[in-house]
Amino acid sequence: MTRIGVNGAAGRMGRTVIETAADREDLEVVVGFDVADVDAVRGVPVVDASDVGTGLAEYEPSVVVDFTLPESTVALADACAEAGVGMVVGTTGFDDEGFDRLESASEAVPVLKATNFSRGIQALLRTVREAVGALDGYDLELTETHHNDKVDAPSGTAKTILETVQEQRDVEPVYGREGHAPREDDEIGVFARRAGDIRGEHELVLAGNDEVVSLSHRAEDRAVFAAGALDAAAWLADRDPGWYEFGAVVDDT
Repeated sequence: MTRIGVNGAAGRMGRTVIETAADREDLEVVVGFDVADVDAVRGVPVVDASDVGTGLAEYEPSVVVDFTLPESTVALADACAEAGVGMVVGTTGFDDEGFDRLESASEAVPVLKATNFSRGIQALLRTVREAVGALDGYDLELTETHHNDKVDAPSGTAKTILETVQEQRDVEPVYGREGHAPREDDEIGVFARRAGDIRGEHELVLAGNDEVVSLSHRAEDRAVFAAGALDAAAWLADRDPGWYEFGAVVDDT
């Protein structure tokens, strides 16, 4: 049984990870970390995030699942690298320095970073590659929608979709439009919406030749992301140090 830690245990995603893990027989959440003054979440002991190193030593997780903020993730990465504990990272919004710190940690421990842990998104990305490659010259527009507490925009998943498009075509993102803004042939419009408690919606539109192709994904519950992150944690547990992608988990399980 894989021993799991959860960073951000008292947050919405952290709680969902812990709740989802309770239904699995292949892993167990043994410790959580959080800045909130919480002793436990669903029976899982929670250690103050400022004392991650002590918590890792005491509870000995094999992998820590992280859905927090970049500064918290970076601090966790340093502690995990020192303790020899793998990381599954779902946090987005890193600057270059933060991303470099994660990559440095992957030299000591296995690190799996993904902007989205939905298996459906992995299928969408593969479809995007095929569609964009086949429909050369079609106009491209990308829209994402998330809950009103999401901080980074566009979402990490939208950025991943954009990067996937750019693997196939040389297009420049235009983030929103205002005033006199005629569309250029080599652009892709990127739009972010924030409202209510929407879990996550992404849509890529390809339009041309008197037709429209719409590729979209909508998450109905945060448990989708929690389940994928736990699959990644179980897969990562005994891997060598290095940088891993969620697509490898999907292909292998």
